[in-house]
Amino acid sequence: MRHVIALDVGGTGMKAALVGAGGELLHRARRATGRERGPDAVVEGILDFAAELRAYGVEQLGAPALAAGVAVPGIVDEEHGVAAYAANLGWRDVPLRALLTDRLGGAPVALGHDVRTGGLAEGRIGAGQGTDRYLFLALGTGIAGAIGIAGRVEAGAHGFAGEIGHVVVRPGGTPCPCGQRGCLERYASAAAVSEAWAAVTGNPEADAADCARAVDADDPKAREVWQHAVDTLADGLTTALTLLDPRTLIIGGGLAEAGETLFTPLREAVRSRITFQKSPTIVPAALGDTAGCLGAGLLAWDLLDKTDGTEATS
Repeated sequence: MRHVIALDVGGTGMKAALVGAGGELLHRARRATGRERGPDAVVEGILDFAAELRAYGVEQLGAPALAAGVAVPGIVDEEHGVAAYAANLGWRDVPLRALLTDRLGGAPVALGHDVRTGGLAEGRIGAGQGTDRYLFLALGTGIAGAIGIAGRVEAGAHGFAGEIGHVVVRPGGTPCPCGQRGCLERYASAAAVSEAWAAVTGNPEADAADCARAVDADDPKAREVWQHAVDTLADGLTTALTLLDPRTLIIGGGLAEAGETLFTPLREAVRSRITFQKSPTIVPAALGDTAGCLGAGLLAWDLLDKTDGTEATS
């Protein structure tokens, strides 16, 4: 059976699947990255995992995978297939595409940034299905984005497109690890809300989910913390709307798990800020933590379409 390998490498674990030509998941697996053993061990673990998936395809599906798609965190040179830098995995300038192609018997490999890859899946088969222009945001430890245009995701000239978390929304504000001050993610990420709520409550274990529950319980202090994050996020999104004019905003990540506790005030905050811009549809992401893996599968099928001219559904 025709299939590809899809692999999503995270900071602590790897999710993988064998994906059929129609997008069906033929096999799923997970494994730890083993980052505590160092970056070389992480790379070797990825290669071994991919080889095991190839072997499973041969044994259970009757053929090796035609291609592989891999989503990785950090800075990614997608054109040259290099994982340039990932702080949480400790690697620099890893020629991951070449290494995987060699381990997979010469099969072509597509390498993608994890958030852009997840955004690709959300746009094509998730919350943005059928939308020609969208912006996907992941509100987690930081804030990252993916710019969707006509079924593909724009990486930019140097692979940095979509980094909305580092748009300065409060000039001279809170220092950011990127070197700037006042970046969006320092105020409106799940980590930022957790930090603010922990400071208000005096409980270092309190997090954004606790804050959201307190908002639902009509706690005035929680509402203040939450609204501050929502207002700052709306400021950043208004800048994005002005520059990109997306039809749909797709929002995922930990903060989005609050549901309408986030989306109702956020929609209102965005509406109150726009003037000449067209108001986008603002929707929650639909694919959860499977987005990166599904997107990696799409990258692999797209690669085959480019190299042999066949259609992914043939």
